[in-house]
Amino acid sequence: MKKILASLAIGALLLLHQDWWNWTTAAPLAFGFLPVGLWYHALFTLAAALLMAGLVRWCWPADLEQHE
Repeated sequence: MKKILASLAIGALLLLHQDWWNWTTAAPLAFGFLPVGLWYHALFTLAAALLMAGLVRWCWPADLEQHE
């Protein structure tokens, strides 16, 4: 079940990375100066980092952590 949920989350981020709805416009500006595409990718980067942290925490194989 963990593999399925992880795969779905990764697939969702892959689809969200292609933000075709922001390709033709720079407005509205976030905080008055930041183009919406840049703001979107800043949030996307945060989401990707959180997903990677979650994948390492819950999906990392325990046998890789065995010390000899």
